[in-house]
Amino acid sequence: MGAMDYTVGEVAALAGVTVRTLHHYDELRLVTARRSANGHRTYDQAALEALQQVLFFRTLGFQLGDIGRIITDPGFDRAAALERQRELMIGKLARTRGIVTAIEAAIESAGEGVPVKAQDMFGGFDPSDYEDEVKERWGTTDAYREAGRRTKGYSKADWADLQQESGAILESLADLMRAGTPPGAATAIDLAEAHRLHIDRWFYPCSPQMHLALGESYVADPRFTAFYDKIEPGLASYLRDAIVAGVAGG
Repeated sequence: MGAMDYTVGEVAALAGVTVRTLHHYDELRLVTARRSANGHRTYDQAALEALQQVLFFRTLGFQLGDIGRIITDPGFDRAAALERQRELMIGKLARTRGIVTAIEAAIESAGEGVPVKAQDMFGGFDPSDYEDEVKERWGTTDAYREAGRRTKGYSKADWADLQQESGAILESLADLMRAGTPPGAATAIDLAEAHRLHIDRWFYPCSPQMHLALGESYVADPRFTAFYDKIEPGLASYLRDAIVAGVAGG
C-alpha cells in the first residue's frame, strides 16, 4: 500500500458512506480501488477525488448512470465540474434557505392561528424538482413541450413574478371561499379565468376546455389536491367548480 493510500474502511469513515457503497462504486467503475498484495481494496488520491465527485453529484440529485457518463468522459474537466457544482450548490442553498423561511412562517402561523399568505408559502421551491412527476403524466403532450420551451429561458426574477401572480390568484380564491362566496359567483369565475390566463401566459396555450380538464385533475389527483388544499382546505374543489361554472356560463 502506498504512503497516501487508504483502506476501504478508512475511506468509508472519512466520506460517511458504507463499505458496501464503496464496493458498489468500484464495481460500477466510478471509484476504482487498487488491490493490495493480500487482495484488499485501497484508495489513492485520485480515487478519493473521484469519490468526492460522485458524492457532490449525488447530493445535487444526479443518478449514478449519469455521473458515470460524466466523470468517465475523456473530456471531463474536474476543475470546471467543481465550478459548476459550486454554482448549483449555491442555488440549492438559496432554495433551502427559502424553504426554511417558509417552514418557520408556517410554524408561527400554526401557533398563532393566522393563515400564511399564499405568495409567502412556497419560497425556495424549485419547479424542476417536480419534473419527473410532470413528465410522467404529460410528457408526450404538446402542452408539456411548449411549457418546457418557455420555462427553459425563465430567470429567477421570472419565476418570482410567476409565483407571486399565481399566489395572489389562489389567495383571492381562498378569501372568497372563506367568505362563503359560491364558486358560481362572478367574482369566483373571474378569478378562475385569471388562473387560466396565468397558465396561458406563463406555460402553454390553455383553452377553456383544457382548463376544465385541468380543474378535474386538481380534484382527481391527490398530489394536486394536496397542493391547493394546503392554502385552504377544499380549495381544489372550489377552483374546479369555479372553472366549471365559467365554462358553463360561457
